[in-house]
Amino acid sequence: MSMLQVRCLAILIAGLFLSSCVVTQQDLQMQRDLLELKRRLGEAERAVKEMQDDTSGGVRAHVETLAGNQADFQAELELLRRLRENPPDVFVGIDAPDFNLGLEIKLRRAGIRTAHYVSPTVWAWREGRAAKIGAAADLVLCLFPFEPPFYRNHAVPAAYVGHPLADQIEEDRDPAAARLRLGLDRAAGTVALLPGSRTGEIGRLAEPMIRAAARLAQRRPGMQFVCAAADAAAKDLFGRELQRIGGVDIHVVRSDPRTVIAAADCVLCASGTATLETLLVNRPLVMTYRVAPSTYRIGRLFNLVKLEWFSLPNILAGRGLVPELIQDEATPENLAQAVEAWLDDDAARAALKQAFSELHENLRCDAADRAAAAVARGSLGGAAPSRALGADPVRQRALLRHVARRQQPNDDGPLLDVSGWSP
Repeated sequence: MSMLQVRCLAILIAGLFLSSCVVTQQDLQMQRDLLELKRRLGEAERAVKEMQDDTSGGVRAHVETLAGNQADFQAELELLRRLRENPPDVFVGIDAPDFNLGLEIKLRRAGIRTAHYVSPTVWAWREGRAAKIGAAADLVLCLFPFEPPFYRNHAVPAAYVGHPLADQIEEDRDPAAARLRLGLDRAAGTVALLPGSRTGEIGRLAEPMIRAAARLAQRRPGMQFVCAAADAAAKDLFGRELQRIGGVDIHVVRSDPRTVIAAADCVLCASGTATLETLLVNRPLVMTYRVAPSTYRIGRLFNLVKLEWFSLPNILAGRGLVPELIQDEATPENLAQAVEAWLDDDAARAALKQAFSELHENLRCDAADRAAAAVARGSLGGAAPSRALGADPVRQRALLRHVARRQQPNDDGPLLDVSGWSP
């Protein structure tokens, strides 16, 4: 009986773990195939960052290092050669558009159908990129409900599948328990600081956040502050800024942002995925962001950013649920006052809590299953991929569900690893 062979290619590029699954028909045991796929995607789950939702375009900063790296270019060519020689029924590129879209275009030219999981933020800036995405992907699997209408306007097939974080993160109703896990005073009022993960972000946001915390500490004795650092480098950079500025005690925690958010009465955070995580954990937040002054002036001059709102809670709600303090407005005093506004207004906090719960439910729709179903339905154009997946729809869904899983960060892997994959 003809069964499935599943081989998963895992590539780690400048801190991004890209996962694409190659599916062909071979005489192997289905159970073994699924276990192997689950194992490899489990490795990816510890390795890919959810980075998409940041209008600052942070993915580029990680992937641009490919430009001058001949070894990585040769590795991409080798991957392309292998896929052409032994073509998959569908190639699913997960996130990392600077790498995956170019590869997907080449694969489509070779007659291989493609899906791109996680839309780039073309709805926020550089809208013209939609044409490249349409050339790259037979189907775009979108995390947010406002993305498919955008793609329809550009004649690009797209499906809303929900956000994996909404499935993974539960609303946390016990800040005292989170404070205990972090070694904080469980009864003290707590403000969390999330200054971002990249060096540039932290360099621009650490000082106003620390000075805002110092103001709050002076005005509200007994308040405690905790900062979430993405990694050792981020912790070191924020720590140096804290030592230079002084005036306040801030407990810095590495690699545990959700517990930091859960411990807080209010979160002061950079634009990006942190605002979504804060929504899902359900805490009041103040969003802030600064870019290089020249970048900001160019963006304003050429109207490169097409958004009324910049934080994901406001974009999803279509209204100003949370304060956004950007560029010149991101002063220590403005940040401190915005935090105090949440702390002092019980009714506003209750209304926000309800709004965040509703947004969470809208995003929670079993993203992996819906992404798998979108591919299994044959939404990629032409014949459905079921010819290679067998006649059993349960088998189709079980396999593609694993392919569609969203991954998490890890910086421990090699720059480029194609071990364990062969045509």
